[in-house]
Amino acid sequence: MNSILRWMPWKRCVYVSMFVLGALIVLSFYGLYTNKFYFLKPDNYIFPLLTVAHFTFLYVLWFKITQDEVTDPQMRNLEYALYIIFLLYVFKFFESIYILMSYTMYENHIIPKTFLPIGVLILSLHLLLLGLTLLAFHYRKSLIGNYRFDDINRQIDSWE
Repeated sequence: MNSILRWMPWKRCVYVSMFVLGALIVLSFYGLYTNKFYFLKPDNYIFPLLTVAHFTFLYVLWFKITQDEVTDPQMRNLEYALYIIFLLYVFKFFESIYILMSYTMYENHIIPKTFLPIGVLILSLHLLLLGLTLLAFHYRKSLIGNYRFDDINRQIDSWE
């Protein structure tokens, strides 16, 4: 774990997470079987809309670490929402595995040559996103701290 933390400090984790999320947003409109982008399918907009919470969490993580602030209830709620979105990321990962495994079922059909390379890219980006999300949770806990709201109530000065 220490080698991962040395190789991926929190700033790099945020930058790489934003890049991976951006790439997966673009690729969520891509149809592997047809080699086309589908912008008119409403299902393709679910993943980009849910990643707004992930981008917000990354911004809050960046802000709290650079400003040396403690956790707050809004950050806790955002992280809990990201736990649920993490389950969607796990689903998308297994969906990518299922689509890649279906290659042998459709060998007699015309499948584009980009099916396997783009499919492996999408699968690896989903796996990387899972790891980066868990790493962001680790950095929140180690660099910002736990959610202790009893201590926060004692530190608030109502005259400031």
